[in-house]
Amino acid sequence: MTILGISAFYHDSAAALIEDGRIVAAAQEERFTRKKHDPGFPSHAVQYCLEYGGTTLNKLDAIVFYDKPLLKFERLLETYYTFAPRGLRSFLMSMPVWMKDKLFLKRLIRDELKKMGYDTKKPVKVLFPEHHLSHAASAYYPSTFEKAAILTIDGVGEWATASIGLGEGKNITILKELHFPHSLGLLYSAFTYFLGFRVNSGEYKLMGLAPYGDPHSPDIDRYVKLIQDTLIEVKDDGSVWLNQDYFDYATGLRMVHEKKWEALFGIPKRNPEDELKPEHCNLGLAIQRVTEDVVVNMAREARRLTNAENLVLAGGVALNCVANGKLQKSGVFKNLFIQPAAGDAGGALGAALAAYHIYFGKERIIDYQGDAMRGSYLGPTFSDLDVELMAKKYKGVYTHYDDFGKLSADVARLLANENVIGWVQGRMEFGPRALGGRSILGDPRSAEMQKKLNLKIKYRESFRPFAPSVLAEDCQEYFDYDGISPYMLLVHPVRESRRMPLPANYDSLSLRDKLYYQRSDLPSITHIDFSARIQTVHQNTNPRYYQLIDAFKDLTGYGVIVNTSFNVRGEPIVNTPDDAYRCFMRTEMDYLVVGNYVFDKKKQPEWQEKDNWKEEFVLD
Repeated sequence: MTILGISAFYHDSAAALIEDGRIVAAAQEERFTRKKHDPGFPSHAVQYCLEYGGTTLNKLDAIVFYDKPLLKFERLLETYYTFAPRGLRSFLMSMPVWMKDKLFLKRLIRDELKKMGYDTKKPVKVLFPEHHLSHAASAYYPSTFEKAAILTIDGVGEWATASIGLGEGKNITILKELHFPHSLGLLYSAFTYFLGFRVNSGEYKLMGLAPYGDPHSPDIDRYVKLIQDTLIEVKDDGSVWLNQDYFDYATGLRMVHEKKWEALFGIPKRNPEDELKPEHCNLGLAIQRVTEDVVVNMAREARRLTNAENLVLAGGVALNCVANGKLQKSGVFKNLFIQPAAGDAGGALGAALAAYHIYFGKERIIDYQGDAMRGSYLGPTFSDLDVELMAKKYKGVYTHYDDFGKLSADVARLLANENVIGWVQGRMEFGPRALGGRSILGDPRSAEMQKKLNLKIKYRESFRPFAPSVLAEDCQEYFDYDGISPYMLLVHPVRESRRMPLPANYDSLSLRDKLYYQRSDLPSITHIDFSARIQTVHQNTNPRYYQLIDAFKDLTGYGVIVNTSFNVRGEPIVNTPDDAYRCFMRTEMDYLVVGNYVFDKKKQPEWQEKDNWKEEFVLD
């Protein structure tokens, strides 16, 4: 039985293909169109999944969309009615789109598929599970747990903004839901907006900014109290109630009522390119702490309702790896699994899995090594011919290696000499994290590497942290954590023995002064609060990446390197060798490694194209 899952028309459109319950392929549309968070119909991702699966649209057993549009339309109508006459302008703008397209989504999907060769005279069953069921399925079915509590948290689906469920065997039961307009995800997005970042893409920046807050400042407690007394009421079961007098997302065109927020917190709304000041960092830390507390409370309620030892997580808030680390440390659950494509892209996969196990009633069989995401390497790959054609197109100069062991040793040496390496190997990752398939790599021992990567490669804010990729068996040598974290979704501290003493006035230093103070013997991956977003690298899921890090360890004694996504600010992660070479030539990267081919920047012909990536990509 072959099923295609689709998510589209909001953000992070994607497609996923499963066969007899096993994940065959999955990819986001943005990687093909080069439009970050592309919301359009994922025709390129669908085409890739079909080709990789060796099938066609009319041979499918079902096509599954990740939510129910009619329920979402009902929510919009009821919301506008409840808040009337507020929101008239928003109502008049949104209704034509719904009446023309979204209300007739089944027809729209069939029309889009028809352009791809779908024969409407031989229709395939089209199914529409609920949004949070798709999230729940995306986390539970790929996990290794026979029984697990399920927690999904995001902005909003149809009505639900969070849900607690139980997965047992092939069945998922939703036990409890939190409904719009009360939403932890939308609360976090509101602060993302107020602090000058883009909603639905800048939330991870807010998470990275929070540690720059001064934990000893009285402003933190004051901000937390203002949030809890004025904006949000947190119930004992983790559910939240948001004071809609301060928010505008329900019926308006903005996230918040800016003047009310400015009066409440005593600071103006920050614009995207404004300087980041201590009050911004402190407010970021305050909302991060509130978020962590709510997530842990929701997890406690999930444990109470299910009595399960295992928890699986999905939804956009599940990408908050700091909260995930706090949840893991809380000990509420014995084991934790987080869907690596936890946002809406993962809904495509969850929709397909939900159809297979729930609608068609197929049994769930766990017979794989590790989880069923297989490292999340589910996207397109490439051949030697693809690399050579790319090189011919750009007159690129390369060295080809027949022996990957020799390549690994040479690249490890380049890393140890503080070169920045673009690294493209095997299948592209599914989800927002680069995990060694489409990555930019550096030496974590370098005091200058974070600054170089941010300002000369990624062209982004200097405060943004970088993650360590560490050999799985060496994790505890560097971090206060002895488990696995293959998807870079957990934050844990750097070991105390590796830290360096800080000056007495450290917390009162400016963001810039804090940033470039060496905090450990791994300065490039040690965040301002001594934390790190860990990726454990496993030989069975990514043998080439493992071999490179192992070679770096042989050379330096360190089984850990810097890993960040292969893209510039505002650009989706690269997909093809062509994408990689273009990004390589338009940045100050030193070397590009694609498969067994190594490109030295010094040997490449002068780049003739206008360096217009800032115009080409909308900055996030």
